[in-house]
Formats: sequence, structure tokens, C-alpha cells
Amino acid sequence: MGALDKAGSTPPPPPPPSSSPAKVQTGWPSWAKKTVWTVILIAVVVAAYFILAAFLPRWWAQRVGNMAAESMGQGILTGLGFGLVCTLVTLLFLFLAFGARRWSRRKFFVPAFLILAIVVSIPNLLTLGIVLGAGNGAHAGERILDVQAPGFRGATLIGVIIGAVVFAAITLVGFQMRRRPAKGADAPAPATGGPTDTPTPH
Repeated sequence: MGALDKAGSTPPPPPPPSSSPAKVQTGWPSWAKKTVWTVILIAVVVAAYFILAAFLPRWWAQRVGNMAAESMGQGILTGLGFGLVCTLVTLLFLFLAFGARRWSRRKFFVPAFLILAIVVSIPNLLTLGIVLGAGNGAHAGERILDVQAPGFRGATLIGVIIGAVVFAAITLVGFQMRRRPAKGADAPAPATGGPTDTPTPH
């Protein structure tokens, strides 16, 4: 009977699974890694700024000086050209980027237009850095422009203003043309098929 009882009895339940040991985090925590990478990125940006601030104004002033060839007339024409064209095209690309938000492929066109706008505005930004800069590179660029491209800086400002005015005029005309109703849309249609007055016999 004892053997039968042992044979007919249900097997004991399996032991509960042993809980795995908690993972021990090795290395730096995530916030520390983010902090380190942020500090490194800021340091790289600051170093790049000082390097470019010392190099780009001289480089751009030399390029403009080569184009102007120490001629005031050529310097004025060069400044007007850069100011007008770069400002007008930059504003057009920004306008297209704003309008591309409704397009089906806006994730591609909006960044593309913004990048193009930044690229086209670089000449004017370089000139602005020479004018407003307080470092040695900006002062060196000013001296180079004074000698090799007289009149360039003032002409660039005039070109920027003209470009902005031209863009505003183009935009205003475009909006007015879009809001203008089609020709003859509001004209009343002639009545047809109505009764005609015919003399009645007396």
C-alpha cells in the first residue's frame, strides 16, 4: 500500500525559479556621459569660432580685394552685386522653405531650402563679420577692404536694402495677383430664355 500510495500521488511542484542577480551598472551613468559630450561639443565650437574668426575675415577681404583691384568703382559694383543678389536669393529660398511646409515631401524640401539659404547668405555674413567684428581678424579685414576694395562695405549695405525691397515688392505683387478674381468672374451673366415683350394686337 505504501508503494501504491507513492505511485498514485502527484509529483511535487517544481521549485520556483531563482531570481537572477541584479545587473551591476559599470562605467559612467548616462547623465555623466551626456555632460562630458556636451562640454566637448561646446569646446569644439568655441575653438572653431576663434580659429574662423581669425582666418575668415582676412580671407574674405583678400578675395574681395582681388575682385575690386583697388578700384572704387569696381568695389562699389562688387558690393552692390553681392548685397543685392545674395539678399534677394536668400529671402526667396526662405520663402520657398516656408511654403514647402504644405508639400508632400516637405521633410526633404524644407531643410534643402534652408541649407541653400544659409549657403547663399555666406558672403553677406562674412562682410557683416568684418564690419561688426572686434577681433584682430576683423580689423585686418577692414584695413584690406579700405585699401583694395574701397566702397565695398557701404555698397553691400545698399545692395542688401535694395534686395529686401525687391523681394517685398515681388511678394506683394504675387499676393495681389493670387487674390485678384478672374476676369469677368464677378460680372453678372446675361439673362437668357426669359419672356420677350411682343406688341399685342389691338
